[in-house]
Amino acid sequence: MADKSSSDDRPARPAHPLAQSPAPGRSRGRTAPVRGSGRRRPLPAGEQFFTPDATGLRKRIERLSATPMVFLFQLPRWIVPVVLVILLLAGFAVPSFWGGLAALVVAAFVGWLAYMSWPSLAAKGRILRVALLTFLLLLAADRFGAF
Repeated sequence: MADKSSSDDRPARPAHPLAQSPAPGRSRGRTAPVRGSGRRRPLPAGEQFFTPDATGLRKRIERLSATPMVFLFQLPRWIVPVVLVILLLAGFAVPSFWGGLAALVVAAFVGWLAYMSWPSLAAKGRILRVALLTFLLLLAADRFGAF
């Protein structure tokens, strides 16, 4: 599958290997089964793994984020939300440096995901992500003793 762009004068760029269709006779997804199950969890369908026509910093961050994204996708679905909820509860419950650190970790993760999804968001989604990040950063600042 080639990268489809509006400009016909540019050469077509092949899709990222993780976004390509599997070879005949092979299933799409991980090469090793998910721990605790004999099944493979396939990657989501799509022709492109990266933002089309991205340049500069966005392109570099997307390339660096590809491996962690695939790693997180291959984990059992419940692990990331459970860890984030535990860290957020620690941020609320612990009124010290450690609570601020937990809230800061959640803010960093949410900020990373917000940055990665920003080009595909509508205005409402962007506003909600900025509000959530602001809340998490204020919570962390409160736990660090800024207020």
